[in-house]
Formats: sequence, structure tokens, C-alpha cells
Amino acid sequence: MASLEDMRIAVFGLGYVGCVSAACLARLGHQVRGVDTEAYKVDLVNRGIAPFHEPGLDVLLQEGIASGRLSAATSIGEILRDTDVALICVGTPSDAEGNLDLTFLRRVASQIAGAPKASSLIISIRSTVFAGVNEQIYNEVFHLDPGIHMVANPEFLREGCAVRDFLEPSLIVVGGDDPTAAEKVASIYDSLPCPVVRTSLRAAEMIKYAANAFHAVKIAFANETGSLCRQFGIDGGEVMNVLCQDTKLNISPAYLKPGFAFGGSCLPKDLRALDCRARGTGLRLPLLQNVLVSNREHLRRLIERVGQLSAHRIGIFGLAFKEDTDDLRESPVIQLVEGLLAQGRSLRVFDAHIDMQRIHGANQRYLLQHLPHIHRLMAPSLEEWLAWCEAIVIAQKTPPLTRRQMEQSGKLILDLTS
Repeated sequence: MASLEDMRIAVFGLGYVGCVSAACLARLGHQVRGVDTEAYKVDLVNRGIAPFHEPGLDVLLQEGIASGRLSAATSIGEILRDTDVALICVGTPSDAEGNLDLTFLRRVASQIAGAPKASSLIISIRSTVFAGVNEQIYNEVFHLDPGIHMVANPEFLREGCAVRDFLEPSLIVVGGDDPTAAEKVASIYDSLPCPVVRTSLRAAEMIKYAANAFHAVKIAFANETGSLCRQFGIDGGEVMNVLCQDTKLNISPAYLKPGFAFGGSCLPKDLRALDCRARGTGLRLPLLQNVLVSNREHLRRLIERVGQLSAHRIGIFGLAFKEDTDDLRESPVIQLVEGLLAQGRSLRVFDAHIDMQRIHGANQRYLLQHLPHIHRLMAPSLEEWLAWCEAIVIAQKTPPLTRRQMEQSGKLILDLTS
């Protein structure tokens, strides 16, 4: 493996991502050669001038050119004969249907495939591409060439502060199915003050989309909340500033894990109230108004997954809307059970915290309204429930000891909480 000082990197595409990446990589001590078909960009880079406005980029380009660590060209030529890693940083715009247009990516990949190169070359795609594109390019353009190793290395650069984002990153992701190639790409960033997160190839591709979608959702959420606040004479900035002070539940990893649908006595009720109040003022808040729609659709998918089980007797673990409570109001598990019963499935339910003799009031009314024959479905003990069922569906976080008992039973387990 090349050492940090002599890593040789070719950067294809000198737009925002490519030019910033090339200049910053040269600053880190690497030997960097940029390639772009636009002679105008190449000429500016070779003169130490940024092809676009980006704070701090001119200084880095001038430093890289002066040190001899950075140069640019309009064609590949012999560059790849002594290159360790080729970073592809070309645009992947939307096509007419909203899908990715991979024209530029395919063009660069084809040029690399046809160019003279070393016996082994790592192709690291920094362009935003959907899960599976690296494999697609490897199959269709490089024809499974054993000398080519694909690595996904998505960028998280914001225009206007891209240089700072590169040199002071909050996240670096390197994904690849070849550990040696992934490790070599990860080592490019060894001197940066951020650990590299290593993932599978497809996960790395998807992380960029998840990050961008999350940013968009946050902006839309803040804007819709601010709009609703304005209608009622409330300072939306004050509301959001206080919300952000909670770093345990609000601005945190809390709830950000794929799993079961939400329910309970708070979230569904409060979302309906916000929607009702907004509509009463004439406001349309599509994000907030569709959260319950999204939740129902997720629950429908879960019911469909369970419905695909071939087992005749299905045991459902959990009935309350979450673990360590006996609150059944708007529990998504009750809706799951309803959906499966409608399919004619044979079910038994176990929830250690549900004592039918102690269920009363709104809790009891909700349960009996949706599952009037619930007494027939509830198993009195975990042991009896395990002995009866052929397949286990986990709809609630499971204590470690209980999980071990489930696994030791030898029954098929479908965990809907992960």
C-alpha cells in the first residue's frame, strides 16, 4: 500500500465536488491529477484559479500547483499507469422521469476502462449514485475486470463551505466489498480529524441519499412548524430553538432506527390536532399531514411481510404500543393483529405486561373495540405461547433472556422491530 505521502490520486471531474476534493487532497499531501473535458476549467486550475466561487479554494489550488502536488489535464493519457485511486466526481443529474442520468458517469468509466493503467486500480465513486450503481458500472463497463476494485466514497460537501466541510468533516464514509481496496481509500483521509466509517458498497451509496433526504425533511419540518406558529402569533424561531436544546430525544439518534410503526396516546393524536388546526387556518402542511399516512403504509407493509409466512400458527410478541407499558391506545400491534385475523391467520399473543383483569377505561374501550375476542388470543405464559406457535413475530423490543428463550425454541423468528 502506498504511504500517506505518496498516494497517487486521479480526480475525474473538476466541478464543485471534484475541484474541491482535488485541492484538499493535495493539501493533505497526496499527488493529485485532475481530469476534465472542459479546457477552460483545466486551464484555470493549472493557474491556481478556482473555476467557480468557493471560499478558500483559490488558496488551496495555488498551494497545490506551486508544490507540484496538483495538476490538471483534459485527457487521461498515461495518468492511470501510476495511479492508486481514481476518484469519479462527475454530475449525476435527474433525467426526465426523476431517475439518475448516468451519462457522465458511464462516459468517464468507459474512458478509464479503455485507458492504459496499472494491473490493479481502485475506482472510488464520489458522485451521488443510488444503491447498486457501483456494481452496475463494474459489470457493464468494466466487465468484471479482476484488476478493477469498486469503492463508494460519497461526499458531504456544502457549496459555500465545501473546503471547510472537506478538511473538518463530520462524516467520512467508505464502502466496499473488497476490504483491502476500501482500507486503501479510507487511508486517504487518515490525517483528517474524523474517523472513517466503513460500510458495505450499497450501504455507502444509500447513506448519501438518506442524509440528503433527512436534511430536506428537517428543513421542511422547520418551515411547516414556523408557518403554523406564525398563524397563531407564536415566534417559530423560539419554538425550534428550544426544541433543539433537547439532545437526548429531539436532536439525537433517538427514534432514527428502522423498525415498527409508531402509536400510543400521544403521537397520532397530536399529529391529527396539528393537521386540524392547520386546515382551520387554511394552511396546507403536506409533510405533517402525511406523517400518519406514512405510518399506516409502513404498517401495511409489515402486515404483508407477516402474511407471507408459511407457518399456520403465528405467535405475536407484544401487544402494547411499546415495551414496558400496558398502554394499548392506538397500538400498532393491535392493528397488526386485526390485519392478520382478517387474512384468516391463526394467532396467539403474549405480552408480559398485559393483565386483562387490570385493563380498564380508555385502554379497555380501545382494545375491545378493535379486538373484542382478545381473551381468546392472549397466552397466559411465555412457555405456553412458545409451545403453541410455529413462527414468532416480534412486535416489541425483547428482553435478552426472553430473546434467548425464543431462539432456543428453534421456531422461525420475524423481528419487526429491526
